[in-house]
Amino acid sequence: MTYRTIRLEIARNPDFPRGSSEHGYELHAPLTADGHLDAEAWRSARLTATVRRFWHGQPDRTGELIHTRQGWAFSYEPGEADDERLFRLDRHLFRPGEYVTVTEPSGDSHTFRVTSIR
Repeated sequence: MTYRTIRLEIARNPDFPRGSSEHGYELHAPLTADGHLDAEAWRSARLTATVRRFWHGQPDRTGELIHTRQGWAFSYEPGEADDERLFRLDRHLFRPGEYVTVTEPSGDSHTFRVTSIR
């Protein structure tokens, strides 16, 4: 099992025409050799899969990568009220330059670019 730190930064959009390195996530999660999320490794060590949300002007939030009936999500507190859903995370390839969509509890979706994997 190989846990990696994946940095996601908000991609270009109307609010961030150049994207932003000050808005995003650092995800610590298991990846397969080809760069996909390793769901079996995640199941064996769920509490090790963590996320840190950083957003300029706001305090950082730390939480967990979880899997629910609706799919993968970032969760910061017990319950689903604060979960940020991840669009088809099980199909994403984690490589610099690839994109991930995160849907906030409000329903707003934002696209993030993978900027590094360590």
